[in-house]
This record gives sequence, C-alpha cells and structure tokens, in this order.
Amino acid sequence: MEDIRIGVYVCWCGTNIAKMVDVEDVAKEMKKRPNVVLASDYKYMCSDPGQDMIVNDIKEHKLNRVVVAACSPRIHELTFRKALKNAGLNPYMFEMVNIREQVSWVHTNRVEATKKAKALIAGAINRVRWHSSLDKRSVPINPATLVIGGGIAGISAALKIAGAGVEVFLLEKEKEIGGMLNHIDLSFPHFNSVSELIQDKLKLVKNHSLIKVFTSCEIEDIFGYVGNFEAKIKYENKSETLKFGSIIVATGLKPFNPKSLTNYGYEQHKNVITSLEFEKMLKNGEILTTDGSEPRHIAFIHCVGSRNTEQHSYCSRVCCNTALKQAKQAKQALPDVMVYNLYADMRSIGKDCEEFYARSFTKDHMFLMFDNHKTLPKIKTADSSDNCNLLIEVDELLSNEALEVPADLVVLMVAMEAQEDAKKISHDVGISMCGNNFFIERHPKLDPFATTTAGVYLAGTCQSPKDIPD
Repeated sequence: MEDIRIGVYVCWCGTNIAKMVDVEDVAKEMKKRPNVVLASDYKYMCSDPGQDMIVNDIKEHKLNRVVVAACSPRIHELTFRKALKNAGLNPYMFEMVNIREQVSWVHTNRVEATKKAKALIAGAINRVRWHSSLDKRSVPINPATLVIGGGIAGISAALKIAGAGVEVFLLEKEKEIGGMLNHIDLSFPHFNSVSELIQDKLKLVKNHSLIKVFTSCEIEDIFGYVGNFEAKIKYENKSETLKFGSIIVATGLKPFNPKSLTNYGYEQHKNVITSLEFEKMLKNGEILTTDGSEPRHIAFIHCVGSRNTEQHSYCSRVCCNTALKQAKQAKQALPDVMVYNLYADMRSIGKDCEEFYARSFTKDHMFLMFDNHKTLPKIKTADSSDNCNLLIEVDELLSNEALEVPADLVVLMVAMEAQEDAKKISHDVGISMCGNNFFIERHPKLDPFATTTAGVYLAGTCQSPKDIPD
C-alpha cells in the first residue's frame, strides 16, 4: 500500500489573509492531520522562493502529495503544478484551497474565518489522499481565431494573427469596420492623421486572404472549448456557423450621452455639443455655431460623466488630451478665438502629453478648475448684452470665485463607457465583468490579456479606457 506523505503550505498572500486568518495557527493544526509530513506558512508561496521551498521539501521529505492554501486556483494552480513537475512529482498530485476570495475577503470575524480556513484545508488533505497520477493528452485543435469588434484593437489583432498565417474571422456589429477612429481627425499629441492610419489598416484587412470580415453582424450563440469553438452568427440577412480555436474580444467603448446632466443642457442649448460632435466639425474643416457664424469663445468642459459617483467614478483617460488637441485645432482654424478649459484635474497621460499640456498655456487659452464632486458648472442662455450665446457659471477653485465664462460654443468632454451589449458578450464568451461593465483579465500582472475562460482573450478599450497606441 502506498505510503502517503502530504506537504501543506499556508500562504499569507500579503496582509489580506494575515489580517483575517491566523495562518500560523492553521499551519500548526494541520501538522496534526493524518499523513501530513510537513505543514508550514510562508508569505508569498507563488514567488520563486516559495516554489523552490515546495521543490526542495518534496525531495527532502519524499512528499507525494501537496496542498497549498492561498488565492484562487484560477490564478496560481498552474504555477504550483509546475513546481511539482520540477520536483519530479506528477503535477496532478496537488490540491489548492482558496482562502483569499472564499475566506479572507468575505468574512469579518477572524476567529470564524480561521475556523473555516482549517475546515477547507482539512477537506483538501482528505481529498488529495485519493489523487492518482494523470497524464496529459492531445486533441486536434482549430487554429483559426474569432475577433469580436472591428475597431483599431480588433483590426490590429486580426492583422497580427493573419500575418502569422492563421485564419481570422472579424465580426463587427456596425456597417463598416474602423470603430471610433472613423470619426477622429487627428491624434494627440503630435497631430498625426487618424484617417490615414485607419484607411491603411482597412486596406490591409480587406486585401488579406486569411481575414474574413462580417459586418452588420450579430452573435446568436458561441459554444465549445479552447481549441474547438463554434459560433452561430447573423450578418447582412445571412446566417453562418464558424469554427475556430480561440476568441479575442475587442468590442471597445462608446461615448457617454450627457442628456441626463441637466446643468449642461445638452439637446436644450443648441450650441452645447459633445467632443465627438466637435471632432466631426474639425474633420469637416468647419467650426460654426448653429446660426452659421464662427464662434469667438469656445469652452471645453472636462469629466462630463467621468470621475463622479452619479455617473462613472473612473477616469476616462483620453478626455483631457482630446480637449487640448481640439483646442489647438480650434486656434489653428480660428486664430482670434478665445478658448477655455474647465477641468477637475488635468490628467495628461501618455508619452510627450505632459509637454503638450505645458505648451497649451497662452494668453488666449484659459484653464479654470472646478470641483466635480460638489458643484458642477452650469450653462445658461446669455442675454443680448453679454455679446455671446451662452454663459457658464462655475465656482473656480484656484481663485475661489464664482465666475461667468462666455461661450458661443460649449464642448462637453464626455466619458467613455461600456457598450450596451457588453453583458451579452460576456455571457456569450463566458468571461467576467467589473462593476463598470469592463471585461476582467485573468491577472493584471501575470496574465493581463487572457481571461479566466481558456482560449478567450481581451484587446483594447473593452478592458478600460485607453488611447490609440495603448
């Protein structure tokens, strides 16, 4: 009969578990369990020293079973299995206990949490006694890839994969691919032509023999497993079943509709527009108010729908730089225009962007700060004596004064938010979402583009707001 020798390791996993679970007490009690040869606690079992400890203990104490109590098996089960393999032990003689998400993160009573951790680890010890060696097997896979979303991220992914000689199915719900870049004139901070960028990419996609594009496409169902997925789709009044081995989700984000923010009067004041609508003016080469005249005062209001608990608490990341870029373009088109940036915090993120921000300080480009958690700016119609179309009432923080800012045209720098069908996509491909309906990666550092579903990956802004290079 086999001599079962089990090693048990309880991971502190930083301070999270240490605060709520008495790991030393747990390890001490596990030593009393039948067949447990060694039980110890260590701060970071997933680190190289932690793995080396397991490898050395297997060899020194002739362990033939290992139990690790740490975080989710989804994150580090493969890590510890590799450690067993490096020690010459079958990697499936292993059991992992989740005492982070299932104990430390969900309980507030240290005594009860410790008791629960002991029970879970005891169960794992009893279970691992019955493990037997397993061997890997190979099955045929379909190398083709399904890319959901035809924006810059989806297009770039499709081109890279097709360039490696792999067939790609590119799905886009709109009538044409290109996504948000179809509506953008120039990029920041160097004012490169986005139109040229996207047109070059579109030509490569349309002329590539290994990329098949489906526009006006709707996913009916996706089923299967890594290496052998199938999808039923509808496109242009046709139906088709696709077979592929992996999935890349690149569904992007969409602009926030500021209609609910009554203080800005979007759709009530004719000359209050969104940043995307102003971008269209810039692309068409004509900046005009609704009466056909050139504006003498243009105001950009930042964080519209961003960094506010009433809408979205996160930063949309590209708005500040977009405002600076659009202000510069407005000044180039209308040299005498007065520009105002009403901001909560200037977050000029990206290479050369902080320098771009610094160059924006001129006598006819004013920056006014407001508190987006307390008093948002309010737009009202100006009187005939004000010599402008609109007035913006703002409690300016730096001067600590209530000001009225004149504007003929107000541009709302709207937030970027998840697509309306994000929940459907997450259900179709079996991936998780955060509270903001962004898709969640397997691990932010160790596996930032994979998901917890094998064979499904993320690209672009469906994870979070990003600029074009990101």
